[in-house]
Amino acid sequence: MTKVLISDRTHEVLEQKLREAGIEVSVEPGHDYESLIAATQGYDGLVVRSKVIVDEAFIDRVPSLRCIGRVGAGMETIDVVYAYEKGVRCVNSPEGNRDAVGEHAVGLLLSLLNNIARADAEVRRGLWRREENRGYELGNLTVGIIGFGNMGRAFAKRLSGFGCRVIYYDRYLDPMLDFLKNLEIKLENIERVSLETIQAEADVVSFHVPLTGETRHYLDAEFIGLMDKPFFLLNTSRGAVVDTVALVEGLKKGKVRGAALDVLEYEDMTKDGLGDVPAPMQYLLQSDRTVLTPHVAGWTVESKYKLAAVLADKMISVLK
Repeated sequence: MTKVLISDRTHEVLEQKLREAGIEVSVEPGHDYESLIAATQGYDGLVVRSKVIVDEAFIDRVPSLRCIGRVGAGMETIDVVYAYEKGVRCVNSPEGNRDAVGEHAVGLLLSLLNNIARADAEVRRGLWRREENRGYELGNLTVGIIGFGNMGRAFAKRLSGFGCRVIYYDRYLDPMLDFLKNLEIKLENIERVSLETIQAEADVVSFHVPLTGETRHYLDAEFIGLMDKPFFLLNTSRGAVVDTVALVEGLKKGKVRGAALDVLEYEDMTKDGLGDVPAPMQYLLQSDRTVLTPHVAGWTVESKYKLAAVLADKMISVLK
């Protein structure tokens, strides 16, 4: 019988759907690297999140594996290229939390533009600073989206009702697929542009890219220097996409007007928290021009179910 090991906590619909497909399932959260390798021996499928790195050595030591499923979108903790070379299919479930990410990104942006987090903290301290918290209307701004996959599109779709101009850049998106996907979710008044156009015209820059060697520190000092206008920054992708040192310098110089970050470069995803907190991170924590959330953009009641259900369907397709 085909067997799958679920190594982290997720919605029970994942286990349910796999069992209904005739797959034997074991649920064993809490493993570290070595114990997970031992536990996975003889299994055809493995479900992970981000607490254990599935590298070449891991894959070599579990020769029975045919499929690795990632609950969520990010695949940076799995050596996907090597897995495919060894005949192991890797699947994820970004369709499950794209709506949650799109909504959270809008919430972060509105909070940033209208100083909501800062004003809330001030009122709680007895301060009533109206003029100092005068905001900006989103409808008058140009929002530049970098990365136009599941998450970028979900954000764009939710921006459509605000009347703002939305432009996006995606180096790898096939033009015909791009056109068809836009029709599918009825995106209008949204323009695909070059990165240079985003840097010349955007008032807001929002990142929706996977973390790879190419996208690490995508926003760095050079990127900020090439922006024609002071801009607001959003990041709901991965923390290391933004060079924190460069961001802090941009905030200090006024090139970055404010930053809303659901993910942080110094986040330790294996422990669900901040690791080291060096001076640049301390600056972000203390600044009243930042809005910070603990990697919860895709973390809703609904997405917990959808992430698991989508992944189950994909793993069943591979294994059965």
